[in-house]
Amino acid sequence: MDLQDQLKKLFPEHTPSEENNTVNEPAVWLQDEPLICKYEKRKGKPITIIEGYTGATQDFKQLAKELKKLLSVGGSFKNEQIIIQGDYRNKIMTFLKEKGFKVKRVGG
Repeated sequence: MDLQDQLKKLFPEHTPSEENNTVNEPAVWLQDEPLICKYEKRKGKPITIIEGYTGATQDFKQLAKELKKLLSVGGSFKNEQIIIQGDYRNKIMTFLKEKGFKVKRVGG
């Protein structure tokens, strides 16, 4: 007997609402201009750079945090750019498109 069955026995008239089960994600401002996702090598190591976001800096930092967590890699946020260690352009572009962003691939 799981928790749902026990709750139904305790409160037979209660009907669970769907509103309480949804998780509210913080809304990120979507822009008309595409984000630029490019590949570079610095000191012989590949990096992926995302730039061109015109919204709030805090939203862009949150996006950088989500990307680093998704890819399980290091990175930083500097000079209005997200810098991700490694060449993850395809995964990043797929993630950003799922979020609703327009993305443009630059550099190979």
